[in-house]
Amino acid sequence: MAEAVTTTELIHEERSSPQPVGGMRLVHLTTIPATLAFLRGQAASLHGMGFDVHAISSPGPDLTRFGEEELVAVHAVEMARRIAPLRDLAALWRVWRLLRKLQPSIVDAHTPKAGLIGMVAGTLAGTPVRIYHLHGLRFATTSGWRRHLLCLLETVSCAFAHRVLAVSPSVRAIAIEERICNPARIKVLLRGSIAGVDAAGRFRPEPGMLRDGRRSTLGIPPNSSVIGFVGRLARDKGLSDLATAWQQLRSNELLRLLVVGSFDSSDPPTSESMNMLRSDPRVHFTGLVPDAAPLYTAMDVVALPTYREGLSQVALEAAAMALPVVAYRVSGCVDSIMDGVTGTLVPSRDVNALVQALRRYVADPALRQEHGTAARSRVLAEFRPDDLFQALASEYADLVAANAPDHRRPPPPMLPPQE
Repeated sequence: MAEAVTTTELIHEERSSPQPVGGMRLVHLTTIPATLAFLRGQAASLHGMGFDVHAISSPGPDLTRFGEEELVAVHAVEMARRIAPLRDLAALWRVWRLLRKLQPSIVDAHTPKAGLIGMVAGTLAGTPVRIYHLHGLRFATTSGWRRHLLCLLETVSCAFAHRVLAVSPSVRAIAIEERICNPARIKVLLRGSIAGVDAAGRFRPEPGMLRDGRRSTLGIPPNSSVIGFVGRLARDKGLSDLATAWQQLRSNELLRLLVVGSFDSSDPPTSESMNMLRSDPRVHFTGLVPDAAPLYTAMDVVALPTYREGLSQVALEAAAMALPVVAYRVSGCVDSIMDGVTGTLVPSRDVNALVQALRRYVADPALRQEHGTAARSRVLAEFRPDDLFQALASEYADLVAANAPDHRRPPPPMLPPQE
């Protein structure tokens, strides 16, 4: 088990850390450690390929757990999620100093704030390869001065990066259209995503008897039809639209709504919406769970009324569990859902269309099975984690070869086929 390393420990070591003998040193950077969950499996896989993987994020148990589970070194640097000039400058200085000591071949930064800090600090520290992973575009649901500021921050991050990796084709298209990034600098690996979805293992449909057991644990009758929602309970995730839709859907007395996720106080839905849902005995809240995979088993169809996505991981997970998804036709969802094949896309913020699509799936088990089966087949074929990990390793190696040929380049590994 890898031992977690803190910034405090490194700050007292005055000499620079040498390059690892076995391969290139890679540093991932996120603002908060919860975001590192997107890299689950990826970091361990790259470590197994010979990369010396490190992660920098704000302190907390999630950071320590990530280091232990993925067998990588972690470093705690306090970073604020919101714009805080003095704290951001302090974080920039600490990350710059840490990068100078680690001397990585690559720094790969995720989320807007960490992207800005990582790209600027990496440039000042002389990191040979700087990558900004574009998980989504927060400015898409903002307006006025805030939109202009978010666009500016994204533009700066992209300008300081050697490569911008968008998690979906739709995000890449918007970044180019909004002139956030030069088209030659931004690309999508394979079909997109950051780590794919483990459809052959963790996200695998369970037998009907287990479904009844999951429902019983949640207090849901076995003969119910269950609409599921998985994600942050936030305004941008469409919680208010979900509440409005549920008021129409609940006329079906056998219908239940299962809500999986924690309340997001930084982007809260309206209190009326939350009160409406929480007061309904046929709406079941689980709160934040360490593993949502078993809860998909209790669902018949997934509702995803989000206003923006990078690439919807929830849609891919639901697909792996052979569940159709109804979502708005927005960035990220258009990449993870094939309309009329693996799910249904409806116009953004059109609650009536959302209701009609969900009713169609509830009333037609054969359609649910058809679209769910197609969804799982697509995920197994196009979003295999090992394929993405190999593509990312090759991208890292190519960028190092182009920008720092004296750094080591481990040969691309041959991974066993996934069953």
